[in-house]
Amino acid sequence: MYALVDCNNFYVSCERVFAPQLEGRPVVVLSNNDGCLIARSDEAKALGLKMGEPYHLVRPLLEQHRVRVFSSNYGLYGDMSRRVVQVLSRFAVGVEVYSIDEAFLDFRGMGLLEKDLHAYGVRVRDTVKQHTGIPTCVGIAPTKTLAKLANKLARRLGTNGVTLFEHPDQWQQVLAQTPVEEIWGVGRRYAKKLYDLGICTGAALAAMPEHWMRRHLGGVVGQRLWRELHGQPCLEWNPAQWDDDDHLHPAASGRHSVACTRSFGRPQHDAAVLSEAVATFAAKAAEKLRKNGLAAHLVTVILGTSRFAAGPDPSTHTAVVSLPGASYDVSVLTQAALRGLHRLRRPGVAYCRAGVVFSGLETAGQKQLGLFAGTAPDQQRSQRLMATLDGLNAKFGRQLVRLAAAGAAKKPDGKPREPAWAGRSAHRSPLYTTVWDELWQLR
Repeated sequence: MYALVDCNNFYVSCERVFAPQLEGRPVVVLSNNDGCLIARSDEAKALGLKMGEPYHLVRPLLEQHRVRVFSSNYGLYGDMSRRVVQVLSRFAVGVEVYSIDEAFLDFRGMGLLEKDLHAYGVRVRDTVKQHTGIPTCVGIAPTKTLAKLANKLARRLGTNGVTLFEHPDQWQQVLAQTPVEEIWGVGRRYAKKLYDLGICTGAALAAMPEHWMRRHLGGVVGQRLWRELHGQPCLEWNPAQWDDDDHLHPAASGRHSVACTRSFGRPQHDAAVLSEAVATFAAKAAEKLRKNGLAAHLVTVILGTSRFAAGPDPSTHTAVVSLPGASYDVSVLTQAALRGLHRLRRPGVAYCRAGVVFSGLETAGQKQLGLFAGTAPDQQRSQRLMATLDGLNAKFGRQLVRLAAAGAAKKPDGKPREPAWAGRSAHRSPLYTTVWDELWQLR
């Protein structure tokens, strides 16, 4: 058996943990640069606010109904997600982090210890709420695909936030009422194809022969979907791993790239400002590499102009820099990223966004050495330096210790420094759990 635990309206819930007076009030969270709506409370959804709507278009409606607006605060959301996963790890032998607000639990064999899995799911939900303040829904089923379906049902009123599928009759009844496009693993292209063939519900899809699914839905992918819908688990299981500091990290085995991209608060054309932005993004992406135990061969730099600007050139430009050997060293990766930026940047052109993507990933301890790679002492020195850098930032604040190319983290007076390229975040809440100067204060 597997359980899927999904945090309800996660970004909104994170904000409400530190502002409990917002319970029952409409709340929305905006995307980077305060562009559009990316999270809505149930009360905001009831007002007709849609996911992805531009903020400037719905602002009058938000003001009319006194909707509380927050800029995205990914530092807070990421730390709250980590706390949720740490609580979940107490209830299962394995936890697979699927996204920032979803995780699968391995309940195989749990029935021998817990006779009532539904009650166990309620304990999971209640404990996460008690320890983190985040409300969740729990779906339990024999496969990950069916657990997704059970979780969707658990979101409905009157289900107590937990749904358990133990017998085929239970999920077949739900499949009969589920549009085929809502089945996990059926994308838009396959959904259109299935509708054209008269297959409109999950039950109709599950009723097709296994060989038909293999033929019409991507070969082995369709075959796996058929088996999952019939209670036969066959999707890969990638549990998160504990490190030496007792921190839980998502599995990186299926990862193909690591990226950090941002839109600027206003267009930038100054070379120094663009270099600082790219160096900052490279450092953040390199930190992700090290947390996941990975090293990268390829560095891709992205620069974007306004898509509405006049001219024949595309709005997004990229440059790829290949490294002689895979690396997670921030200095090596930043130098490569700045070389890519120098190749891309055009004097006088204003850029609205930038980013760094690392690909060609390898496991850090098993990376292929380059012909002209540094000596063993050099590599050991790099490993120690990166471990010390991560340790200092973990203790005193993320990105506090950084390369000079990324700019200073604070002003001379000790206050946080806002770089020129920083995006708009007029409504950001404090980083309550990760920055000393912004810790939650009780009065």
